[in-house]
Amino acid sequence: MNSSVNDEIFYDALSLLKEMIKTPSVSREESKVADLLLNFFKEKLGFCNINRIENNIWIASKNFDSSKPSILLNSHIDTVKPVDGWIRDPYSAETEGDFIYGLGSNDAGASVVALLSAFRVLIETEQKYNLIFAVSAEEEVSGKNGMELLIKELPKIYFAIVGEPTGMQPAAAEKGLMVLDCSVKGVSGHAARNEGVNAIYKAIDIINGIKNYKFKKVSNLLGEVKLTVTGINAGTQHNVIPDICSFMIDVRPNGLYSNIEILEILKSEFPECEIIPRSTRLNSSSIDINHPFIKRCEILGLESFGSPTLSDQALIPYPSVKIGPGNSARSHTADEYICCDEIRESIELYIKLLDGLQL
Repeated sequence: MNSSVNDEIFYDALSLLKEMIKTPSVSREESKVADLLLNFFKEKLGFCNINRIENNIWIASKNFDSSKPSILLNSHIDTVKPVDGWIRDPYSAETEGDFIYGLGSNDAGASVVALLSAFRVLIETEQKYNLIFAVSAEEEVSGKNGMELLIKELPKIYFAIVGEPTGMQPAAAEKGLMVLDCSVKGVSGHAARNEGVNAIYKAIDIINGIKNYKFKKVSNLLGEVKLTVTGINAGTQHNVIPDICSFMIDVRPNGLYSNIEILEILKSEFPECEIIPRSTRLNSSSIDINHPFIKRCEILGLESFGSPTLSDQALIPYPSVKIGPGNSARSHTADEYICCDEIRESIELYIKLLDGLQL
């Protein structure tokens, strides 16, 4: 197959991206952009058998054959709220030269339209696999009505590509996330008489221990497990010794420990600290370096890396790779943008990576 993308498909992608930007889709408020996409699939592309649950939509390639393995092409349609500092209207889809500005242009609208374009091209040729294109909601908040709900509805998936801004380099591993709410107890007393046991002082020692703690296993792609204390709270008034100090820890697992294992290790190492996870469901992910998709990436000169940022990969229970147009550094920033050439190049590269792939 010739991997060059015809102008019609490319300009369809740009047009759809601009309409998505103009349609606010903050996490848990994606219904209007989901309606937009559903209408585009039906009216513009003529797709049949479109499936929707909440604000998640998926389409299977024509002549779906259950005897073949299925590949999922996925990206998300929700955005964060616009940050302060925008000079342009975040919903204007302003075009300037090769740049399209707007909230969600880079993260992850460009991936949505590029994967959809590749899907359109690839389903026109017989492949040794089925393709499923899916857009998911609530990715930015790891919500339960996004990917977690969607995967229960999909047919059996062999492998997934998750579209996120990686400069079209494959993230073969991704750190997970666990947020821990911690508390240290003391004994209240009058500050003037130095009574009681100051929970803040006890917590300082524990926090320093957490700061310096090192997990033994280090990943080649993801490095160490990262522990960061990101908030602290204690005290009721100036003359009362605080009897409790609470703080939170942002934990980024490295693929060599499950979230549960990390939790149990920390509880054992810091027994005077009560540690309660908000969730243990966002585990790190990785794929075998000998997977056919990774091998094809190598042939095309792409370099696998480990991603420190979380995506829907954390909720996908089968092998997956995160790869998409754009730059992660632009995500969640004022005047977010994507280059039109990045979209065209990503469509062509997705096709080169997938056309004729044998799993």
